[in-house]
Amino acid sequence: MPVLPGAEPYRHEGGEVGVLLCHGFTGSPQSLRPWAEFLAERGLTVSLPLLPGHGTRWQDMQLTTWHDWYAEVDRALRELRERCATVFVFGLSMGGALSLRLAAKHGDAVRGLVLVNPGNKVHGVAAHALPVVRHLVPSANGIASDIAKSGVREIGYDRVPLHAAYSLRQFFRTVDAELPQVTQPVLLLHSPEDHVVPAADSARILGRISSTDVREVLLEQSYHVATLDHDAERIFDESLAFVERLAPGLVGGKGSRSGG
Repeated sequence: MPVLPGAEPYRHEGGEVGVLLCHGFTGSPQSLRPWAEFLAERGLTVSLPLLPGHGTRWQDMQLTTWHDWYAEVDRALRELRERCATVFVFGLSMGGALSLRLAAKHGDAVRGLVLVNPGNKVHGVAAHALPVVRHLVPSANGIASDIAKSGVREIGYDRVPLHAAYSLRQFFRTVDAELPQVTQPVLLLHSPEDHVVPAADSARILGRISSTDVREVLLEQSYHVATLDHDAERIFDESLAFVERLAPGLVGGKGSRSGG
């Protein structure tokens, strides 16, 4: 299936500092594209992959599992490590969970994490019914475009494929058990009013990681997809300052090569 217009992956060849950006469940790189371009304009090397099963139609996602999604960001991280001296990982929602697993598994190869409304658990009664219901009903109502800013739309599926949702539930449990292995500096930004991921997820992540360099920022004006919402510029600025602090002298100037 062709990729939805605007949902394409993005890549920019910049300097010695690389950033891998991980989008969310049923979403696409479009939700992080302005952030990626902001970083590219400041000379960073940027990789924003399209996760398998995403960016086309929800039925394609039924054929994928968390192992496929994680394998894609793991591959992208390894590519950045070959190209860059220092690599950071940023993630939104499920992308935050993917980022945390990369940090747990790759250790010092990941310099730091920036997490925006990271997911940690599939909540509600429906989560417990997933093992059975997914065989009876193919999909449920979508979760895309939880954005406070008027006129802004996230490119994502209008249905949640339930086989994939069941795999997401398994993935969250896997990552939760690995959180104590995360020791890198962490900048976690989350929205008090989020209709997709509750604040309890951020609280649990902060309570279980072993990182000592941790900063929490509240995004008071935004809903779940904060990277496209009123607080987007704050996210961009805070993340750049985070990178500059941890990779002093390596950030600055325009990137010499670009790509889409």
